[in-house]
Amino acid sequence: MEKAQEILKKRLQEEQYNKLVDIKNPGLHRFVAEYVELCNPDEVFVCTDKDEDRMRIRDAATESGEEKTLAVEGHTVHFDGYNDQGRDKENTRFLLPKGVDLGSNINSIDRDGGLEELRTIMQNVMRGHTLYVRFFCLGPTDSKFSIPAVQLTDSAYVAHSEDLLYRPGYEELKRTGEKGGFFKFVHSEGALKESVSANIDKRRVYIDIQDNIVYSLNTQYGGNTIGLKKLAMRLAINRASKEGWLTEHMFVVGVHGPQGRVTYFTGAFPSLCGKTSTSMIEGETIVGDDIAYLRKSGEEIRAVNVERGMFGIIQGINPEDDPIIWKVLHQPGEIIFSNILVAEDGSCHWIGKYGEVPSEGINHSGQWQPGKKDEAGKEITPSHPNARFTLNLQLLENLDPEIDSPEGVKVEGIIYGGRDSDTCVPLEEAFSWEHGIITKGASLESETTAATLGRAGVRKWNPMSNLDFLSIPVGKYIEDNVKFGRALENPPLIFSVNYFLKGDDGNFLNEKTDKAVWLRWMELRTHGEANVIKTPTGYIPQYQDLKVLFKEVLNKDYPKEAYSKQFTIRIPECLAKIERIKKVFGNISDTPGIVFSELEEQKGRLLKTREEHGDYVLPDKL
Repeated sequence: MEKAQEILKKRLQEEQYNKLVDIKNPGLHRFVAEYVELCNPDEVFVCTDKDEDRMRIRDAATESGEEKTLAVEGHTVHFDGYNDQGRDKENTRFLLPKGVDLGSNINSIDRDGGLEELRTIMQNVMRGHTLYVRFFCLGPTDSKFSIPAVQLTDSAYVAHSEDLLYRPGYEELKRTGEKGGFFKFVHSEGALKESVSANIDKRRVYIDIQDNIVYSLNTQYGGNTIGLKKLAMRLAINRASKEGWLTEHMFVVGVHGPQGRVTYFTGAFPSLCGKTSTSMIEGETIVGDDIAYLRKSGEEIRAVNVERGMFGIIQGINPEDDPIIWKVLHQPGEIIFSNILVAEDGSCHWIGKYGEVPSEGINHSGQWQPGKKDEAGKEITPSHPNARFTLNLQLLENLDPEIDSPEGVKVEGIIYGGRDSDTCVPLEEAFSWEHGIITKGASLESETTAATLGRAGVRKWNPMSNLDFLSIPVGKYIEDNVKFGRALENPPLIFSVNYFLKGDDGNFLNEKTDKAVWLRWMELRTHGEANVIKTPTGYIPQYQDLKVLFKEVLNKDYPKEAYSKQFTIRIPECLAKIERIKKVFGNISDTPGIVFSELEEQKGRLLKTREEHGDYVLPDKL
């Protein structure tokens, strides 16, 4: 401890030193001292929860050139390097001690060797930079959900982004003092060339679940550098597994039912499957759009949004499909855009935005004009497909008042959704918690799209939409989910949705807006106020209930013919899916037995129904 204090007194100005040691946590002091000494910044700035400290970081982001101001008040733009535009999966690795195996889906490296490599890269990596020491809280403050976090970064852009995305945590760490454990994050953008990370070949994102620390080096892209997002999620999944709660890749939304009733749902959807649009449906209220902590409280499951902001993909945002976000993006407020196209007048453009594409501007490739190509001869789009916006949810007109409740919100329903053209009906309720976790969550698949992922129609298995972020073996993760709700007398109902079912002509069988009706039906079901038809794979709505809801919610007719096509049980395709999922789990050594028993029972129901009614079964026959 004496050595840490000696380093801090030597390297920090008195004001910054006093702000740090006001937090009575020796482990925190040692953490900061170690990386100040190793990374060797020119200056250290300790940011409290005060507005003046926060504004200093925002100003530093524009003064350094990491962000540039735009035409609308409060709006800034940041550009990552041309080859630093997404999560670096290859170099995102877990540091695992010898003898620890988290399964084949987890990219790992020997812990001792990885730490040695990191120390070499980090030696003097912040020379010429300012180190920002930031304090945040994952989940609401002063709550059983709270996890304090400390971010060390030499990027004012990263520090500013996190300020929008996370609740302030300086006072929270002062409150918890020495007894407070915390997640740790060390980031350096490394040497810069024209304000972007120059040493991409040394880009590393290493996760140490033993010491709850994440290292991110030689990168600026938010998914690699905003440590409290998906990187912290990995730490939290591991911690939750040990402590008996869940960290899930889920939105939290309040659905408004009859007589002013609000019912809360969580939902997990892989990318490009409607997650954000579901959480932002007009008339409902959003608690969070991305990551949730779920804990049991007596006989209830309660959830919080880990964050307080949104780091959203901007491609395709338009006034028709995304009216609330569109409105926010065009009015004054503190918003960071990244990797969009900026026209000469300071206005923004992105792929899929309504309106004419500017004839020239600046984007992630520098000066841009239509037809510009990169060194490989690939045409450069106006904005990057992964371009983003970062904002505080307080800017949204549909923000739920329970956003910061220390107790969280009571979860009445859980939704799993994927992109599926030919198998699952648009809306279905599971028979039980176990049936839902196995056949809806653990069996979640999504088809790739040609526009974004190359080859179209490839089914990707993604249990609970969380595969990329697991820090425990897959089998253990499934088992944790099964056990979590099994002991409850009335656990939340589990639903599946599929917005992408197609007819024989290749056209979608649903409109984009139909999801608002599905949400309202699920709200009624959680209160026992809607009828169902039992199918081999779950409960589906009755036509009459949906007909009423379509008129109430969307003011449109809902033909019986449309219902029959959408809710036909496609037995050959359902059986094929079961065989695919069984094959996947057959290659996972720690798969719980209940996975196979639930899948076999579903297979038996499908075979029996096929004997009675044939391959394709209309709802009226059941």
